[in-house]
Amino acid sequence: MTSRLRELIQQLGEAIHESVIESEQIAGVVQDIRKHGFDVLLMLEATIGLNEVGSKDAEETEAGQEAEGEEGPFTKNDVNFLKSLRISVEGEDDTIDADTDEDDKKEE
Repeated sequence: MTSRLRELIQQLGEAIHESVIESEQIAGVVQDIRKHGFDVLLMLEATIGLNEVGSKDAEETEAGQEAEGEEGPFTKNDVNFLKSLRISVEGEDDTIDADTDEDDKKEE
């Protein structure tokens, strides 16, 4: 990993940190919790994953963006990430449909 890449990752971490600090929504919720007599300790962990894209992969990605190919606009990593958030992707047979899960909970 190059020093420039490390610097960019550091900048990304700082940008995420600043976003949380400057969030009026987060500040409002923390203030509400404090009004209820509790102190708030907020610790967040961010995992930053990198996948090196080779020149052949980059060409395929560019071609896929133009035509969206048979695989659609998402990579396998994109689909796996969305699945981890319980978001279904149209055209994916084994994805979890959040709407169905909500309906099942209502019936119970």
